[in-house]
Amino acid sequence: METSEERTIPQLKDFLLTFMPEKCFDQFFLQFNFIHVPCLKIVMSKTMGILVLMATIFAPLAQIGKVVWCGRSDGLCLGSVFLELLAISAHGAFCYTQKFPTEAWGESLFALIQIAFLTFLIQHYRGKTMKGVYLLALYCAFMYFLVSPLTPVSVVWKLREWNVLFVIAGRLIQACSNYRCGHTGQLSALSILLAFLGSLGRIFSSLQETGLSLPAQLHAVACCCSGVILIQVLLNWNKCNIEKVRQVDKEKAE
Repeated sequence: METSEERTIPQLKDFLLTFMPEKCFDQFFLQFNFIHVPCLKIVMSKTMGILVLMATIFAPLAQIGKVVWCGRSDGLCLGSVFLELLAISAHGAFCYTQKFPTEAWGESLFALIQIAFLTFLIQHYRGKTMKGVYLLALYCAFMYFLVSPLTPVSVVWKLREWNVLFVIAGRLIQACSNYRCGHTGQLSALSILLAFLGSLGRIFSSLQETGLSLPAQLHAVACCCSGVILIQVLLNWNKCNIEKVRQVDKEKAE
């Protein structure tokens, strides 16, 4: 009869084989060659790919959860979120017009829907629900026009080339807004952390594919911007908690 340890070892091996081929498993865990460079690159590439996927899917979801849970959208800059939406939309439109299989860019489509919904929530919790509805309708019309034959393919390509610039601009606007307001409001620390890790993953992927190229450098700038916002969130953590307590006490008194 198998013991629990005997059952665990094959399961652990199966899990590790999702990150590396079997020859690398043998190098690391049978020959104990932990500095095998080709295998290290494979494992790093897999790990960074997972980070990018997690950032794409869960970063907007974490921010939506924070806004809905608190019932407020203080601290979120609509311009910043809109630029993030434009960046992911440009990528999604490019993949759609190039007829890439949905499996190759499905996570971007999911993120696109989430960020569009987040723009509505920002307006909704500021008492501008109808403006949020109009903004969503305008965005849907824009996307329809962008992926239609009416839009030249060169325009979609150009937008896709600029998508990292949109991300950088959006994060700089958010960082400046945080500095000007003196707080980070309902910004989700988990969302910003995932965005930061996703940028690290994109830097690694760009370096692997094109070396120290302009895209890699732009991803590095985007990562630094995310790092600045993450530091702002952490520095204002206690301040936000104190404000929440005061708000709760005020509501109880009323």
